[in-house]
Amino acid sequence: MGSVPAPLGRGIRIAAWASFCAEVLIIATGGAVRLTGSGLGCSEWPLCTPESLVPTAEQGFHGVIEFGNRTLTGLVGILAIVVLLLTLRALGGRRSLSSALVFAAGALGAGGVAWTVASLLGFEGDKGFPFFTAALLLVTIIGAVRSVRITPDRRDLSVLAWIVLIGVVAQAFVGGITVLTQLNPFIVGFHYVASVLLVTVTAAYLVRLTTVAGPRERAVPTWFAIATHVTGLALAATIFFGVLTTGSGPHSGDANVIREGFDATVLAHVHSWPGYVLAALVLVLSVAAWIQHLQPRRWLLVLAAIIVLQVIVGVIQAREGLPALLVGIHMVLAALSAATYVVVVLRLKRPA
Repeated sequence: MGSVPAPLGRGIRIAAWASFCAEVLIIATGGAVRLTGSGLGCSEWPLCTPESLVPTAEQGFHGVIEFGNRTLTGLVGILAIVVLLLTLRALGGRRSLSSALVFAAGALGAGGVAWTVASLLGFEGDKGFPFFTAALLLVTIIGAVRSVRITPDRRDLSVLAWIVLIGVVAQAFVGGITVLTQLNPFIVGFHYVASVLLVTVTAAYLVRLTTVAGPRERAVPTWFAIATHVTGLALAATIFFGVLTTGSGPHSGDANVIREGFDATVLAHVHSWPGYVLAALVLVLSVAAWIQHLQPRRWLLVLAAIIVLQVIVGVIQAREGLPALLVGIHMVLAALSAATYVVVVLRLKRPA
């Protein structure tokens, strides 16, 4: 994606790529949890059982799968923190870094107080964890606002880094609610969509990391920019109906959780309509970009390849009765298509 401009160096780039890969990987492991029926492999949150943080022998395979996904969540959070601290240190110096660390300590303290108060009110054990994460999230958001205000240089990077960290904390909150609500399909779907959005934000950070700061101007014709944004609407609609389809299908996340509501067969057809529109739009944009030698042309080819693969996997899985492996691949490819689309959009402009 180009050379990294000073003062941002190789360390930030490596950490940012690791964060992006971890965000994609957690979608894969989250899909494995759901597709193997391990959604309630750990019955509690944040503990795995009322007496143990880790899964017990009685929980078997499902407990290991669910706990593995939780463990990866910790890694995602650590990488988000590393990217944020490296970014603040490079852009704002010790002042920005110290401010972030102070708010981090305050967030943990606020979370501890919230959990204690919740326990006193009768919300003991795992029932107090949502209060902890909610307080943690609130103070983190306040810290982010303060940090951005005192970091004048490359605010785009600091904002993106903060969004990822806030998103990870919010995802921990939603994950706990998912377990406590016995895998409510709408919360599970929101959990996945939030993960896809975090993948796109980490992708945007990687692009901006290698982009010269300053004013930017449009690098493509007006019609091309409009068509690209319309393509984004088609992509969003495809993912949205895909989430509804999966939420209404046989992969509920646990053998005892039965989905009743939308007709998965009908939704599968509805899901395919914006998918085909998306494929057609990407094909038109790709051809036009190469004919006119437009800046996003290489990334449009990548997007086209992912979309074609998505269509193939979607057709096969529909005909084969939604085998778990293909559904998991479909989920990951959706996240990669969203990330690639973000790169294409960011390539519509160039430094003025």
